[in-house]
Amino acid sequence: MQKLTFFSLFIAKTIFCQTNTEVHVFDIIKNERGYNLKNGKNISNNAGYDSQPYFYDNHSLVFASTRNKETDIVFFNAENNTKRFISNTENGGEYSPQRIPGSNDISAIRLDNDGLQRFYQYDFKTQKNKEIIPNLKVAYPNWFDQNTVIAVTIVNDSLDLFICDLKKKTNIAVAKNVGRSVHRIPNTNLISFISKENKEYWLLKSLNPATKEIKTITSLKFQEDVTWLTNGILLISNGNTIYKFDTNKDTTPSLFFSSSDDNINNISRIAVNSDGSKLALVAEVSPEYLAQEQLDGYNKRDIDAFLKPYAKDVQVYRFPNTLMYEGIENMRTRYDRYFKNTPDLHCELIKRIVHKDQVIDHELVTANGKTRKAVAIYTMKNGEIASATFL
Repeated sequence: MQKLTFFSLFIAKTIFCQTNTEVHVFDIIKNERGYNLKNGKNISNNAGYDSQPYFYDNHSLVFASTRNKETDIVFFNAENNTKRFISNTENGGEYSPQRIPGSNDISAIRLDNDGLQRFYQYDFKTQKNKEIIPNLKVAYPNWFDQNTVIAVTIVNDSLDLFICDLKKKTNIAVAKNVGRSVHRIPNTNLISFISKENKEYWLLKSLNPATKEIKTITSLKFQEDVTWLTNGILLISNGNTIYKFDTNKDTTPSLFFSSSDDNINNISRIAVNSDGSKLALVAEVSPEYLAQEQLDGYNKRDIDAFLKPYAKDVQVYRFPNTLMYEGIENMRTRYDRYFKNTPDLHCELIKRIVHKDQVIDHELVTANGKTRKAVAIYTMKNGEIASATFL
């Protein structure tokens, strides 16, 4: 077993984490010195959650995207830069879209507003849908072939791995406490998955769906998102960087891609198309975007727009570290009343400093006929404002 020396990342505890993320697509350029990612493009460009890209073919993708406060499936054509929604569920949303082998149709996880979670097939043209696996609460699927799904499934408070034979209608558990990254290993009949049973480090393992044999490939420390290049080189995301690792000969990972774009932060889901010419990744928006989003809502006195970028468990401090209150509902109660009772409320930005996951705003605030200077420090985590500190 090989071990990779990475530092750990914060892993969201929720299955579908509704953060402000975008989907970016790059061309993969191979040269004598390695790889370059070129011609990057934000293909979602949408306020809210955009994630879980999957290459429908070499030039098209499907991904989950927020629309009207729900999450639907988007089909993006990279040749003509067009996109369209192929689902429209009024009482819920879709996640983890993938093309079904031997078909033009799409599979996706449907999560209804009442909490019911099911695995569905969607007709690519008509949007008609039907349930595929009725007896499991599938979270992250991967099609091995047209009759077999390798499914990361919610069992009590854990994620377990199942081999689901659709023809025989059997679901066989093969591993407990696994991660969300499940991929076909190129040029093999194996599936890779992440085992989290070891508390000291997570392991990347392979599964042979035919024999159910499981082998350890390497240690990932605490990395959550991986994929494979078509030549079998492993890609691992870490912060604003993607590393590559040849599991057959490398002892340590090497740099594959590092972003200097302010709007590519904490890269998560990554996918490569079948001919190895394009890579899709999911990244959090710039911390500055979140700070500006809440400021715009503040100046409009729009409570929902103001609260949108804040985390549900946001913590609000008086400088330097006195906790005043926490939780989005506490913030709503305070600011809703303030907005309604302060018709002249306005905040003018004097200067803004952005440093890594923090934004410091020097402000001029007008309220009730008086103007004063103020300083706000916003700390971002997982695409949301996790804390705000006021001077």
